[in-house]
Amino acid sequence: MPWLRHITRAAGPAPEGEPGSWVNDAAREKFMAAYDRVFALWPQPREEFDIETATATTRVHAYRPHPGGEPVVLLTGAGGNAAAWFPHVAALAEDGPVYGIDMPGDANPSVPRALMTPPENCAAWLDELLGKLSERPAHLVGFSYGGWVACNQALRAPGRVASITLLDPAGLTRPDARFYRWLTISGLATLTPMPLRRRLARWLDNPVMLEPELMTLMWAAIRGYRMEPKFPAVLTDDELRAIDVPVLLVTGARSALLTPAQARARGSLMPRAEVAVVPGSHGGFNRIGELNERIAAFIKAQAPGEQAARQISKK
Repeated sequence: MPWLRHITRAAGPAPEGEPGSWVNDAAREKFMAAYDRVFALWPQPREEFDIETATATTRVHAYRPHPGGEPVVLLTGAGGNAAAWFPHVAALAEDGPVYGIDMPGDANPSVPRALMTPPENCAAWLDELLGKLSERPAHLVGFSYGGWVACNQALRAPGRVASITLLDPAGLTRPDARFYRWLTISGLATLTPMPLRRRLARWLDNPVMLEPELMTLMWAAIRGYRMEPKFPAVLTDDELRAIDVPVLLVTGARSALLTPAQARARGSLMPRAEVAVVPGSHGGFNRIGELNERIAAFIKAQAPGEQAARQISKK
């Protein structure tokens, strides 16, 4: 939609076959100024470091008041970065470290040296990254495209995966006009004055629009970075049946990407999946505290002692 790019001054996608890149140095500096401010929303003390793998330099954000437990690894949606996880980090760090990953190929300090979207490339990158983060298997929590990344990992390289939590994940259905309409209206709504934006946020069921720091960061990314396009193929029924790790699949009751009926149907194909429907739209979950409790309880239930107790109780 050229008219939309003209209105928003979006940078557009990276050239075909090339990793993501900045429009220019000034755009990167503007983004990084907003990026540094928004991470003040994370619980403190927060650590920040880079991990080198064969195909990328990946920026990682760590909050680890309990560093010895199984890690929780947060995978964000297309075009995003780990900043948006701030409402969830502390609640998921009660038993082990939490790591927020800046996906190479998106607007963030990570630097891709190869395409990250081919499923084999993505799985190889994340498997190497997880191995350098911890010797213990990780609980992957993925939103939207990050949900596809988690599914892809559980399918192609499950050795370092303890469980996956999928928040309105991509890859289970093909986005239709309803989703793109919601995405376009939501994006344009973030440019309106705050009194109108509050009303639009209620109508769209998208409270994230009311976080000014995140919106400033989002537009710096859209206008300053040529993102590697992310349109994952829909996972087949056989691929879903092959995902043999514990799965928590969460969708918003008003999600424009994955309806409750679709979530139940596709979730039923995964041997060890449970499905939860929560208030909200695509990523605009309204009861964050309840959602965090649900995710934390699911992750805790995968501990070896908890699983053994469940098996005994079934006998």
